[in-house]
Amino acid sequence: MAKITLITGGQRSGKSSFAQNKALELSENPVYLATSRIWDTDFEQRIKRHKSDRGEEWENIEEEKQLEHLKLENKTIVLDCITLWLTNIFHDNKYNLEKSLSEAKIIWTELIKKDCTLIVVSNELGMGMHAETEVGRKFTDLQGWMNQHIANLADEVILMVSGIPMTVK
Repeated sequence: MAKITLITGGQRSGKSSFAQNKALELSENPVYLATSRIWDTDFEQRIKRHKSDRGEEWENIEEEKQLEHLKLENKTIVLDCITLWLTNIFHDNKYNLEKSLSEAKIIWTELIKKDCTLIVVSNELGMGMHAETEVGRKFTDLQGWMNQHIANLADEVILMVSGIPMTVK
């Protein structure tokens, strides 16, 4: 069973760098599990920046959705991030909230059966403005419910606020 640390917070709150530092404290060769799709040029640049921020000690794995099939046993993994992973699931399910949440929970249940250390990065979307569109509101609900699900199963939960880690659990 995975040992899970959830690191959550707003955009640019320092989640990813905190997660990476934590992984490097635990392992000489951690895994960086990226879930982002390249949606546009801006995303492509973000991915390049993230890759250049990491050293050669990192094993990089890119997987948009099917996290449960990866060979991660006995490794320390930074999963960055739940929000992008959920975006992929939500998009592929044509913005069906119930179907997306069900699929995400099934994949998550299989993923955490692996004997590994999992440092999970996620966003807190519900602390900002109320989404203007129905799809935006559904995604905020999806993100919030999945964050609750992960946090409930996590050994440790850290909220990042302006680069400062605050232990929640």
